[in-house]
Amino acid sequence: LLENLQREGFQPFFACQSRVRDPDRREHTKHMLRLRRAGQINDQQVPEIIILNSHGGESSFQLLPGIFRSVCTNSLVCGQSFGEIRVPHRGNVVEKVIEGAYEVLGVFDRVEEERDAMQSLLLPPPA
Repeated sequence: LLENLQREGFQPFFACQSRVRDPDRREHTKHMLRLRRAGQINDQQVPEIIILNSHGGESSFQLLPGIFRSVCTNSLVCGQSFGEIRVPHRGNVVEKVIEGAYEVLGVFDRVEEERDAMQSLLLPPPA
């Protein structure tokens, strides 16, 4: 799956996994990958596709849009109302995940519009 996403121009930028109590489940634990387009890795505001998955098959692939801003070391994940895609572990999973990645990319236009609207707000000085 990752090789197919890399062929589509997505590069892994960060990976982590949850801890397990049972060492036999280590290969099936929930994990997260953050993918970025190769040409955007060092931009000030970088759109990311966040993939949550477990190899045990008990949960769907989840693809979430995220924006990383280099102003500080925090990032923003645009919750369920902004384009979460779920792909069950059955059928042509690879093709569906790649399609989902492109759907998530399509969400970034809306995310940028919302971000621009929020940045244009003038807040009153503190009382």
